[in-house]
Amino acid sequence: MRRGDLARALAMAMGVGLAGGAAAQPAELVVYAAGSLRAALTEVGRRYEALPEVGKVRFVFGASGLLKDRLVAGEEADLFASANMQHPQALADAGKAGAVQRFARNRLCLLARPEARVTTDNLLGRLLDPAVRVGTSTPKADPSGDYTWEMFRKLAARGGPYAGAYETLDRKALQLTGGPGSPPPPTGRSVYGALLEGGQADVFVTYCTNALQARQEVPGLQLHDLPDDVNVAADYGVVRLGASGARAQRFLDLLLGAEGQAILRRQGFAEP
Repeated sequence: MRRGDLARALAMAMGVGLAGGAAAQPAELVVYAAGSLRAALTEVGRRYEALPEVGKVRFVFGASGLLKDRLVAGEEADLFASANMQHPQALADAGKAGAVQRFARNRLCLLARPEARVTTDNLLGRLLDPAVRVGTSTPKADPSGDYTWEMFRKLAARGGPYAGAYETLDRKALQLTGGPGSPPPPTGRSVYGALLEGGQADVFVTYCTNALQARQEVPGLQLHDLPDDVNVAADYGVVRLGASGARAQRFLDLLLGAEGQAILRRQGFAEP
């Protein structure tokens, strides 16, 4: 064999070897997920990465509606875990995802600064007080905002002194999170705890799981359950996307199985 032919053969052999080595490494699993799932799914992700031959998982957290729009626009992921059922169903209807599976539930709570003087008996009145600044997420972009506006409607349906509640709250609510122009959450912190601690609002309507995490960071904050007749249940749905394969199914099996469900329970989510 001539020297040039030998060099080419060696180069081809090295290329095949390198390609084979790269192919042997599991590709990164990409999961788009609602921001309220950050703590729970980060722990699920650690359990997933400990499984044999699955590789790493990368999470992209954000408002579910905005993530759905990014996926519709062509961004690629293996799984999408949403804080509602409608956004993943829209991807399924568009042929971009498989069947939607409900995997957790949440509900709304009121997180309050002590200066807001909120009690179990007066919390609805304090929400409507013109002097109390009410923080919310952003409807349409974030299901938390959609659930909050549904709560406003249910409060108005009580009638009597609450008949004008929807108009009052729709007008005064401060959409501080979850929108396309919302500032990113501070690294390693609850955005709700940071906003209330920084004085941008007096109270915040958010998921009970978010409120629990915020109070762990800022112990002075108060957490109040909203009355059952005005509260709103949040169903969380997950789908496999595109041509995601066996690794995505292994993550999904972990999430839906006993271990993943126990992690969700510890973070305050209810059974699906």
